[in-house]
Amino acid sequence: MATGDQSDIVGRLKAVLPQRWFANTTTGLPTNTPVLDGVLNGLANAWSAIVALLNYADLQSRIATATDVFLDMIAFDFFAGRFYRRKGEPDAVFSARIRAEIIRPRATRAAVSQVLTDLTGHAPIIFEPANATDTGGVGWLGMTVGTGLAVGGAGFAGVGGAGSLALPFQCFVTAFRATGGGIANVMGVYTGTGWAGGGVGTLSDGGTSAGAIEVGTLSMSQGQITDADIENAIVSVLPVATIAWTAITNAN
Repeated sequence: MATGDQSDIVGRLKAVLPQRWFANTTTGLPTNTPVLDGVLNGLANAWSAIVALLNYADLQSRIATATDVFLDMIAFDFFAGRFYRRKGEPDAVFSARIRAEIIRPRATRAAVSQVLTDLTGHAPIIFEPANATDTGGVGWLGMTVGTGLAVGGAGFAGVGGAGSLALPFQCFVTAFRATGGGIANVMGVYTGTGWAGGGVGTLSDGGTSAGAIEVGTLSMSQGQITDADIENAIVSVLPVATIAWTAITNAN
């Protein structure tokens, strides 16, 4: 029995009724009153529904406790349709993403890196041609230490590229698609050796080993992060008057 449910309300009503009006075989509790119980349960059924509705409405008044379609409306209200519930995403996960998105850092290089990491699970590669930290530096003959101009060199991994001050407020972003997902109840294409697990038709054993296989699309994938999602995520945190030239590729 929970506070406000039908049994609780019936108990509360009985507790305030004059006991002398009804048969009483247990001290302090009216018993053997089927007609009274029927009347009280009828009243309690409606009132418990009202209590449940009020409790539900109270949950929807805060993002942290909102549920169901109210979370979708909150997301639309804050983000005007660019941020939505993923296919099959539960309320708890969607709520956490909404709250993180509202206070997300923006307008910095770190913000671009963070939004893509949160979205895909992979940190992007960002290169700014006007940033000496990205391009490295050119040294001279006879130097005894590294110049920093190297691609994947020891001590300077990832540093190196043609810098240019002719590209102000611009950067090159290599984003990686999210891994995982897939289509429920459908086998993938196997490119290795051995039995693939998928099949069409009846096998020699009567079909008990035949797996489901069909032509699929990205829209069928559970939890699929599309290239458009990646592009929109970058745009959502870029400062104004900046350009992010973006390449989207599969993660290794």
